[in-house]
Amino acid sequence: MADFLQRDPQLPAFWDERFERSFTPWDQGGVPQALRGFAAASAPLVTLIPGCGSAYELAFLAEQGWDATAIDFSPAAVALGKTLAGPHAERVNQADFFLWQPARPLQLIYERAFLCAMPRAMWPQVAARWAELLAPGALLAGYFFFDDAPKGPPFGISRAQLDALLAADFSCIADAAVSGSIPVFAGKERWMVWRRL
Repeated sequence: MADFLQRDPQLPAFWDERFERSFTPWDQGGVPQALRGFAAASAPLVTLIPGCGSAYELAFLAEQGWDATAIDFSPAAVALGKTLAGPHAERVNQADFFLWQPARPLQLIYERAFLCAMPRAMWPQVAARWAELLAPGALLAGYFFFDDAPKGPPFGISRAQLDALLAADFSCIADAAVSGSIPVFAGKERWMVWRRL
């Protein structure tokens, strides 16, 4: 990794370089089981997938009849996501999460390696934007990465930090261990569902 030119994960170029060189250790290569189970137990929801990367989940949810949109600010990630989304490519868009606006009110934001891709100093902005995009009763669901290693990405969080980050606007309604994690997340992630207050 020493020869990467880009070191700031707040810049699209950081992620472009890694996608262009196929250095994506955070990429599971498919749809994780907990999301499959969640989708099977839920009516279709208007869903946003921020920081979508390869966008496997977008195609899966769209095929289940969900009104899902995937965004990423990395042109290289969006190009790959569009390719992998096949007939649902138009639902993968290049956009800045902090500026993007939904066409319809969101019922779900799916979290998968988005918060942990952000430097810790940006987490309050991410949480505030989640709260801004979701009306009361809407859901924030996905995988949360718990770790205390100082360097990243991925930047891990503690459970106390996550509670403090979300408690003002969200209530945790599900928290479960997961199996089948890829090596970078193994033993350090949980499936969680938070309801907007």
